[in-house]
Amino acid sequence: MSRSRRFLNERARGDGMKLIDERGGTSVLDHEISQLTKIRSNPHERMRHLLPGKGKEPVSSVKMLAAREGNYTGRGRFSSSDCCHLLSRYLPTNGPSVVDQMRSCTYVSQFSTDGSLFVAGFQESHIRIYNVDQGWKIQKDIRAKSLRWTITDTSLSPDQRFLVYSSISPIVHIVDVGSGMKQSVANVTEIHEGLEFSSPTYDYDNYTFGIFSVKFSTDGRELVAGSSDSSIYVYDLEAKRLSLQIPAHTSDVNAVCFADETGHLIYSGSDDSLCKVWDRRCFGTREQAAGVLIGHLEGITYVDTRGDGRYLISNGKDQAIKLWDIRKMSSNINYSPRPRSYDWDYRWMDYPEHVRNKRNPHDLSLATYKGHSVLRTLIRCYFSPAHSTGQKFIYTGSSDSSVYIYDVVSGAQVAKLDYHQEPVRDCNWHPYYPTLVSSGWDGIIAKWEFSGTDTSPLPKKLPSRRS
Repeated sequence: MSRSRRFLNERARGDGMKLIDERGGTSVLDHEISQLTKIRSNPHERMRHLLPGKGKEPVSSVKMLAAREGNYTGRGRFSSSDCCHLLSRYLPTNGPSVVDQMRSCTYVSQFSTDGSLFVAGFQESHIRIYNVDQGWKIQKDIRAKSLRWTITDTSLSPDQRFLVYSSISPIVHIVDVGSGMKQSVANVTEIHEGLEFSSPTYDYDNYTFGIFSVKFSTDGRELVAGSSDSSIYVYDLEAKRLSLQIPAHTSDVNAVCFADETGHLIYSGSDDSLCKVWDRRCFGTREQAAGVLIGHLEGITYVDTRGDGRYLISNGKDQAIKLWDIRKMSSNINYSPRPRSYDWDYRWMDYPEHVRNKRNPHDLSLATYKGHSVLRTLIRCYFSPAHSTGQKFIYTGSSDSSVYIYDVVSGAQVAKLDYHQEPVRDCNWHPYYPTLVSSGWDGIIAKWEFSGTDTSPLPKKLPSRRS
């Protein structure tokens, strides 16, 4: 057993935890993560004991408030799990209201860590940063530099001072968000410094690869990127140079992220249908993966970490999200998936019916979530916020123009948000409030909320994309 594999296994607190059932793509989960999710999103045990509510979830909000006022738990306040138990039932499904509409496809969107800013990247060289706390006013309007095809990804630094954006080129550009200048036209009104992920002699007219995914580390000192040359790159922002390049996969690396705040572990997902785990502490003379997560039948479009260095989810072109525990990963780092026996391209073809229910015989995932569609573009998926939901849900965009929300433990689809007329490539849940923003290829940024009423601000007619 490799040193990296042994190190990760030592982090396990129990054995014998497994997926015990799977019915029509909806997984019933009996694993440590289900217990962790319940601990984070269930009310305090004493409160549940005093206010049983016939033993069914959820406990009445009125009874929980009465228990808090009566100090039944002896703390005089709600615990974080009490808050999650209350907030997680108020899903952001009302609406939507239109935040903005552009003339080109929306490719990426994200809230800042504190939820005060929202970033949206569009195909026609445009990035907008909205100030959420000031009524979604545009704080910075960015015109990107050296764009090829589209903005492929954006990432805000943890302190919200800088934004990086990537395109189908080996140059990542960085913008000063806090400069005070609203209009930021690359190298005209503001410098967009180019960070070289290839040789300094790079020729813009003959680019060698493009970057599909870029993320800041939690401390803001590094960037990790996944590229079309099957590689992972780590860029040291303080030294202003590449610190690591790994020939990681056998096809495009569509998604990368740091696993937790330490920055030691990196997750990657590729068109070779594999997710891989990289432990930088264990790199020697050969930079090899700590392990491989086998289960998808088609390429990976996105990966999202739970933030604990153990669990992640991935969206796949096999029309499924998978939940992973890296302690169950394979040490067979040379594993190669069997080539498919049918001709299919997700960009313009429907997924073949005869393989929809097919399962990888070597599947190591904990659970599979199905219902959404992953076609035409690299659809993204996420864990719901820890603060307000205890990460009780998984949500994703979809090529059928909707947003889907699944329960992590039961696998059940708990909500479907319909409004857009084109694929929803990205969507993001506010870290603290019951607000979700969807961004579609129709150029619309739509905001969904829990309003507390049955009144919906949905326009009678969807505005024209060209209006």
